[in-house]
Amino acid sequence: MSERNVLGGDLEQCGTDPMTGFHRDGSCSCGEQDIGLHAVCAVMTEDFLAHQRAVGNDLVTPRPEWSFPGLVPGDRWCVVAARWLQAYDAGVAAPVVLAATSERALEVVPLEALREHSVDVPDDPGSLDAL
Repeated sequence: MSERNVLGGDLEQCGTDPMTGFHRDGSCSCGEQDIGLHAVCAVMTEDFLAHQRAVGNDLVTPRPEWSFPGLVPGDRWCVVAARWLQAYDAGVAAPVVLAATSERALEVVPLEALREHSVDVPDDPGSLDAL
């Protein structure tokens, strides 16, 4: 049975450039092996990345041994639910794509907090430059 998103629908892809997800399949599907719950599809911001680095979760530096490219603002990435909540509590939560956030995130993060930071992200975020 496939995982659902926090809205109860089919779990949509979070991002493929860079390829995200615990399983590096573009999805925030956790499965049984992901004890860290890489469940929140977040859009990286400078504030979120700086905060995570400051608390010991460096999401900027590439780590090839983990197939981790290093992130920049605008990247969509499946972040650990507890880390997203930590940033939320600090006032620097990254925007969230609810349709691509696994329902398992709700084991850690209240839906209301995710909704406060929800965004719709087009397949090509570059198209936002034209607006």
